Formats: sequence, C-alpha cells, structure tokens
Amino acid sequence: MERAAVFDVDGTLVDTNHLHVVTWWEAFRQAGHRVPMHAVHRAVGLASTDLITHLLGDDRDKDGDAWLSQAHKALYGQYFDRLPALPDAGDLLRRLSRDGWKVVLATSAGGAELSALRRAIGADDAITATASADDVDAGKPAPEPVEHALELAGVPAERAVFVGDTVWDMRAGSRAGVRCVGVLCGGLPRADLEEAGAEAVYAGPAHLLAALADSPLA
Repeated sequence: MERAAVFDVDGTLVDTNHLHVVTWWEAFRQAGHRVPMHAVHRAVGLASTDLITHLLGDDRDKDGDAWLSQAHKALYGQYFDRLPALPDAGDLLRRLSRDGWKVVLATSAGGAELSALRRAIGADDAITATASADDVDAGKPAPEPVEHALELAGVPAERAVFVGDTVWDMRAGSRAGVRCVGVLCGGLPRADLEEAGAEAVYAGPAHLLAALADSPLA
C-alpha cells in the first residue's frame, strides 16, 4: 500500500523562521504596531491573515491587513536568492522517496516564494506534489492543508506522517488524523510540540534521517 510523508517547509526543511520573524516585525513596525519578536516567532506558521489576527486581534483595523502582508512579502523577498536549506533536508526527501513514500509539501508559501524554497531544498525529483494554502479555505492549524496534501498523494490518513516545526503543524496534522513528527529547528520547545500532538521529536532533518529506522517514517 502507498504511504505519504507530508512536510511543512519553513522551519522544517528550510531555515527561514527567523527571517520571517524579522521581516514581519519590520512590517508591523512600519505600520506603527509594536509587536515583540518572541510573539511573532510563536505565530510563524500561520497564514498571513491568521498571523495578523493572532498578533493584533479581531478588533484591529482590517483595512491595513493587505498592506502588512505585502510589506512582509517585499521584505522577505529580498532573501529569495539565498534561503538556506536545513542540513540533509534534500537527502531526507530523496531517501523517503527511494523507500517508497510519496513526499508532499504542505506550505502557506506560493508563487516565487515557493519556487525559492524548492530551489533551496534541491530535491524536486523526490517531491510528488505541493499543497499550498492558496488551495484551501483555511490554513493551519485547520486540517485542510494536510487533508489536501493527502488528496494529492492519493493516500489515506492512516498511511501518512506529517513532519513540522510548529504547534500549528502538529494541530493540523492531528486534526487530519495523521501521525505527527516534530522538529526543533524552527525554534520551538519540544514540550510545546509534544503537547500539540507530536509523537516523536527530532532536532532537524539530519537527525530524522539518521534515526529513520526507528522513527514513525521507518
């Protein structure tokens, strides 16, 4: 039977979380909002509108949301040509593909940003499909991004594992009924990932690759 390995991208396969923190912080600053970086860090992984709501609240002037999103996109876009893949990220995806897993990316990135992330990973030959937040009505922590990834792979939830670095990833995977694996390279504590649904936690792609035989992706 076929099986699917679904991966978040930012902070899981590519070392971008702190770039997102700085560029979101700068976008908020330019718009006159004082948002601490630690709060931004814990919100990374949410889709743009959800991140803004999480940090500014529902009672904000929503007319500024589009400007904030565009400001973040422009600031972050300055790094597209040098986004760093995490160690062994591409090797992990290729190994899983050779082992018979359908590898699917589930990310809120799209367009030029997604292309830059895939170039950084350098393993397009191992990737079966990509599920973008643009393809669903609700982003993580809703289950739809993971469910859409499973639809693209043609694999049921009980034959899938979702790997991510945020509590939003773990909640989305758990709600979609898949086994969840956390990685610490996004900067969140192990306890937070386990509380949100991770059944196993690794330092990053290199650690998961080295421990693959004893992992949920065995």
